Amino acid sequence: MTASSLTHRDRAVLRAVADGRCEIAGSSLLVDGLCCADQFVGLRLTSAGLISTRPGPAALTSAGHALLDAA
Repeated sequence: MTASSLTHRDRAVLRAVADGRCEIAGSSLLVDGLCCADQFVGLRLTSAGLISTRPGPAALTSAGHALLDAA
């Protein structure tokens, strides 16, 4: 995934993860304690290696930090 291929929603979710507002619960991404309206954004970003895949507080990977900085 490249910075130009990120959607506005992808960038918003990456910023929320960077701000510590997201959690991974099972296969769901929670933002501010609520399920993300786009049920596929968490899967898309974890599959791209941009956010962690382990349950608990979501975290940006080094690739996620780099891509968010470039966006």
